[in-house]
Amino acid sequence: MNQYKFIVNCYESGLRLDIFLSRKDVSLSRSQIKKAVDEGLVRVNDLKIKAGYKLRNGDCVQLCKRPATACHVLPQEIPLTVVYEDSSLLVVDKPAGMVVHPAPGHSQDTMVNALLSHCKDLSGIGGVLRPGIVHRLDKGTSGLLIVAKSDEAHRGLAAQFKKHQVRKSYKVLVCGNVNGDQGMIDAPVGRHPLDRKRMSTKSKKGKEAVTHWRVSERYRMATLLDVDTETGRTHQIRVHLNSMGHPAVGDNVYGTSRRVSSIGDPLLRAAMGKITRQALHASRITFSHPLINKELTFSSSLPDDMAMLCDFLRGYALQSQRVRITAV
Repeated sequence: MNQYKFIVNCYESGLRLDIFLSRKDVSLSRSQIKKAVDEGLVRVNDLKIKAGYKLRNGDCVQLCKRPATACHVLPQEIPLTVVYEDSSLLVVDKPAGMVVHPAPGHSQDTMVNALLSHCKDLSGIGGVLRPGIVHRLDKGTSGLLIVAKSDEAHRGLAAQFKKHQVRKSYKVLVCGNVNGDQGMIDAPVGRHPLDRKRMSTKSKKGKEAVTHWRVSERYRMATLLDVDTETGRTHQIRVHLNSMGHPAVGDNVYGTSRRVSSIGDPLLRAAMGKITRQALHASRITFSHPLINKELTFSSSLPDDMAMLCDFLRGYALQSQRVRITAV
């Protein structure tokens, strides 16, 4: 066990025991400190005490911190594209199709399985040797993901996400020719009133959600957008874009299949149908390193499936324009 010893000074007198320890460099959250107190791992003047005990000047506080236990998830040697890594965190470029966290019925081939194999210096999150997933991307969404290696980094990153201090940008290819060059969608997002697996802007218990979009490139039958989010609701971008009549290409959960099947040109219909996941990519992320207080920014280029479809659509749009000019 790691052991810590502190002597209370006059400025700390009157503090609750749990608050006192939360201000010390022990890499434990308030809830973890309370649990340690309840388990008798914290003593004041060699006496077992409650978390709410008010400390006095000169008190001796001792904490025994148990080593992190092994994670029940098994490590797997799965290739990872690591964009950045240090002793506290790493940034990975997640491929489309990879689930981030194990769940019932899907305990293998996830990002966590891969990270457990890749990271040899995990200090533990919540007392368990595991990577700290502070935000997630849907299985079908590709792009940048921040992962914490320690409790301290995890708490710092989680606080930034809670305060909306992390800036995230996405590339998304949507169906149709979007009106206007930029805009904002401010509509609450919550569970769909009829289909619990979907989200909706029509939910009676929706939470605030704000999405900003800008046109990056137009292809007549589709539009490539740059998207920023102020909030991080489940399926927020996909739901918001669908609500304005332009679902992400390949997003069959939110209506793309009907749009693609209605395309008259078989060549274009086949090309659009090759995207079998939502054409959504987390392309840029900016945050403050929780330990060294330095702003970091990382970018990721379009994955092959989206880039190839954009190339095809670009060529298709130019050819269609030539045909129209020739006809005139």
